[in-house]
This record gives sequence, C-alpha cells and structure tokens, in this order.
Amino acid sequence: MTDLAGLRRMKTMARHRSHSVAFKRQVAQEYLSGETLHGWAKRRYLSRNLMRVWVQKYEAGALDDDAAAAHTIQVYEARIAALERLVGRQALELEFLKGALRSTPLPRSGPTSVITGPMVSPSQRDAG
Repeated sequence: MTDLAGLRRMKTMARHRSHSVAFKRQVAQEYLSGETLHGWAKRRYLSRNLMRVWVQKYEAGALDDDAAAAHTIQVYEARIAALERLVGRQALELEFLKGALRSTPLPRSGPTSVITGPMVSPSQRDAG
C-alpha cells in the first residue's frame, strides 16, 4: 500500500503546478507560526526547497498583494509592448504594399480592382 501512495506522490510531483500567491502566503505563514516544513511538504506533496523559497519571498515582502499586483502589471505591460511592436510591423507592411500598388501601372484594357484584379473580356469560344 505504501508503494501505491509513493507512486501517486511521484505522479503528482512530476506535473508542473502553479500555486496562487494566497496559497504560498498561507504556507509561509503556517511555517512561521510553528508548522514544520517536513510535515507541510509531506501533507501537500510539495518540495521542501520550494516551500523554503516561498518563505524567503514572504519574509522579503514579495508575496503581499502589492507585489502580486506589480508583477501582474509587469506581465501586462510586456504583453502590450509586444502587441504594439506587432501592430507597428503590420502598419509598415501595409504602407509598403500600398506604395507598391500605387507604383504599378494600370493596364490599358480597362479598370482594375485591388480585390478582383483586371477585368477579363469574354472570348469568342465562351459566347457560343
């Protein structure tokens, strides 16, 4: 029976899990209030080293709400900057294509459309 529990624990620990800031804060607070690191790690199937990192971050103030909000803002600002670069690149491509279209001479046979291309006149074979 212990082998089965150990196998479950290994499977659980093998997956990459992300934990909320509130959970990390709870772990750190309970450890600092007297809970043993070994007991918490065993009960929650967490690495003791990971829990030590959380406690250090908690003590440094990195797990408070302001720090979490600041991190979220940094993530959003990075995403906005990436999207702005993409929009700028697409605007340049669009201007380049518009310029190329303006410099291309129109055929003398008739009007053209950017969407459909030059007008095609029906051939004699199609009429019959």
